[in-house]
Amino acid sequence: MPEQDAEHGVFINCPFDDHYRPLFEAIVFAVHDCGYVARCSLEVSDASQVRIDKIAAIIASCRFGIHDISRTEADTDTQLPRFNMPLELGLFLGAKRFGSARHRAKTCLILDIERYRYQKFISDIAGQDISAHGGSPDEAIRAVRNWLSTASRHSVKIPSGTVIARRYATFKQELPTACERLQLNPQELTFNDYVLQVEEWLKVTARTSG
Repeated sequence: MPEQDAEHGVFINCPFDDHYRPLFEAIVFAVHDCGYVARCSLEVSDASQVRIDKIAAIIASCRFGIHDISRTEADTDTQLPRFNMPLELGLFLGAKRFGSARHRAKTCLILDIERYRYQKFISDIAGQDISAHGGSPDEAIRAVRNWLSTASRHSVKIPSGTVIARRYATFKQELPTACERLQLNPQELTFNDYVLQVEEWLKVTARTSG
């Protein structure tokens, strides 16, 4: 990401499996509809780069971060929980606390299914303002919108969460047709494919409504 765009980058730290996909796609759409750029480790497929280095590089270039710590269930195969999301949250908070002045300006949104559930498994982040999405894409959209409108101090320019959720529903309805024109399968879109579809849809709707 170019240096001049760093202020608009939003690092997304969440599960990437099919079960979480509806929430992930809603969050990405909301970020872009608010005028920002969603970024995550899925954007780069460089096998020569160590995963933690890739994540650290993205965190370093983003002022904003969204961290969903709701995935606490044990893996069905290993019977162990996955700690990737808390680890990446820790990296982000560490950059904010110990980094340069640019990194100290970082701000993040922490999401969970229930607002105070985190106290049972990651109590060290007590004092952080946790937002609950209840597993609902619309609630996740509202949480992202309200956080970005406050963090960016440009709330007048950002539509309400209800409006963004309605726009997202329209986008999802029109996505299969857009993908068909490009010979893409909506269920097989890479992260970069999906972001391009979101950006193009937002450009078209801005032109038709302008």
